[in-house]
Amino acid sequence: MATAPQPGPTPVPLMDLTTGFWRFKVLAAAVDLGLFSALSRLGEADAGAIAAELRLHPRPARMLLACCTALGLLVRDNGSYRNEEVAERFLVEGQPHYFGGFVQYSDRHGYPGWGRLQEALRENRPTTWDPDVQESAFVTTDPDILESFWEAMFTVSSFTGDALAGAYDFTAHRRLLDVGGGTGAFPVALCRRHPHLRATVLDLPHITEMTREKVASLGLAHAIETHGGNFLTDPALPSGHDVILLSMILHDWDEETNRRLLEKCHAALPADGAVLICELVLDDDESGPASAALMGLNMLVETRSGHNYTYAEYHRWLTDAGFADVSVVELDAAGANAVVVGRKSGQAVSAEVPAPAERGSDQWMPHSAPVVPRSPVL
Repeated sequence: MATAPQPGPTPVPLMDLTTGFWRFKVLAAAVDLGLFSALSRLGEADAGAIAAELRLHPRPARMLLACCTALGLLVRDNGSYRNEEVAERFLVEGQPHYFGGFVQYSDRHGYPGWGRLQEALRENRPTTWDPDVQESAFVTTDPDILESFWEAMFTVSSFTGDALAGAYDFTAHRRLLDVGGGTGAFPVALCRRHPHLRATVLDLPHITEMTREKVASLGLAHAIETHGGNFLTDPALPSGHDVILLSMILHDWDEETNRRLLEKCHAALPADGAVLICELVLDDDESGPASAALMGLNMLVETRSGHNYTYAEYHRWLTDAGFADVSVVELDAAGANAVVVGRKSGQAVSAEVPAPAERGSDQWMPHSAPVVPRSPVL
């Protein structure tokens, strides 16, 4: 007689992990084929019309449509398909927050590198570029990869910037310095939400050329300027700013480099100024969240020495650099789960303060979640 299965774990979670790449490749293929853009033009269509539009054989077209529907990207109604709201908003080319660039960048650049993860783990070196022959990941003979990268970063950073604009009170600040700010997604979001704010994007000169074009196209040239430079090798950061943003910057570098950069931030700020570290931050016991842990491993694949760090590490570095009143503001965004705030000595510029009953201890303590909770913004 067969023995009944004993209660306990099943391999279902392992199956989900093992086949997780199927989901991503469905999304990547659908974006690459232009499925969502086509359906946006057509409004809705049946499988035959979609197959003809995408020049696909009916068999794979049917499979792709079933997968996209099951994954919540399409709606099927009486034999016709249309985009779900999330696909219509983010996966249709030409939309203001087109996410397809990030999908394509991940598929063409990140996915092959992650396919060599064991190599990265054994050799402690990136696999998306070759440090022996390239100065950095941004030196490539494939301009399409770089174009996809900047498109992707602007999209992800735009939503994280919106989250930051709603979670942190910029009222007392006047001038923002966005260090390594790329094409200016954060200043765009922040200056739109806080019209009194003026911003400077510090990045390499060839990048700030793109920044000026992007900012001008969005009608914000009056509020956002650029400064060509290298925040790693320049002896000092530009002065005249009372808040400095380091968004998804520190995870690219090792501790020594990050400490030097925070010391430059402290030197560049006036009394009462603040530095904002916007990152996917690891819990102090390094048990999660998964997004921060996985981004950390992505830094192994993508960088020479990057890592996603813990709240305690950021607190220690900020304190050692001379900052006081270190606190945390929680974020709910694709690119960050928290902002670690350090203030230069002087009368503190107050971030949004919750009601007394919601406040924790004024002392920093090891924790597995931010000590100053905020309602999700995104």
